[in-house]
Amino acid sequence: MSAFLQTILTPDFVFTVIRVMTPILFAALSCMVFTKGGIDSIGIEGIMLICSMTGPVFSYLTQSAIGGVIGAIVTGILLAFLFGYVTLQLKAVEILAGIALNTMASGLTIFVIYYVAGEKGSTQSLFSPVVPNIEIPVLSSIPILGDILSGHNILTYLAIILTFVLAYVFYSTPLGLRIRSVGENAQAAASVGINVMKYKYITLAIAGTLAGLGGAFMSMGYVSFFSKEMIAGRGFIGMAAEAMGMGNPFGIFLASGLFGIADSLAVRLQLLNFPTQLIQTIPYMITIIAISIYSYKRSKREKKL
Repeated sequence: MSAFLQTILTPDFVFTVIRVMTPILFAALSCMVFTKGGIDSIGIEGIMLICSMTGPVFSYLTQSAIGGVIGAIVTGILLAFLFGYVTLQLKAVEILAGIALNTMASGLTIFVIYYVAGEKGSTQSLFSPVVPNIEIPVLSSIPILGDILSGHNILTYLAIILTFVLAYVFYSTPLGLRIRSVGENAQAAASVGINVMKYKYITLAIAGTLAGLGGAFMSMGYVSFFSKEMIAGRGFIGMAAEAMGMGNPFGIFLASGLFGIADSLAVRLQLLNFPTQLIQTIPYMITIIAISIYSYKRSKREKKL
């Protein structure tokens, strides 16, 4: 027990939690935007997977980390628009369209990296610049706090900043109010002159950007290359974090932190010779337990109403 506590009660463990929660936070914020615009977010896993592939590919082609991130963002937006066109214009069932997108992503990424890199598993053979980590002046010299908060990837800090930006946009600006009104009741929004389809596509653009950033972080920040199926359910965990956070950016941030702790524990417990098969189930067990508790409490509130 003492070895376990010594493993987790350290600044390094908290640093790892923040790093590990970053892609989950991007996914959860993307799901939040989808939901507020009245669009299903089931395709988030596939969008993030494809974006995690296009990041290193564009980084290699442009020999620029910025080029890779922009490529991932543009890909995320285009895929979100594709999902929107199929569901909004062609009236396809959202869940089926999302499943199709997730399934397509798995095969498409392998095909593209084989075409570009000549490998079916990863882009390790490509020299692709990555997004750097940065040390924050002054903060980095503060004991403990500096070890926890300084030295993260630029995209990690961006995810934290975007949490506050989205909170402001959705609750303090006309744009956020219109997106929420379209998502809650499209007919009522249209009756007061709001262009519903316009704000649906704005929603898709914002959500696609966040998903693109999450995918780019996985292959250009978390590690320095793309490998097949590297998102590994983080899109779905992001959906769970969004539900637990009840659509509030700060609640989503805390929920993402919870899943980050679970994921970090899974890594640290491997050092203590716990069974590998059991350790790998921890993040998903936490997801199931957390969503079950959330659903139970929500059903009790609805019964009272």
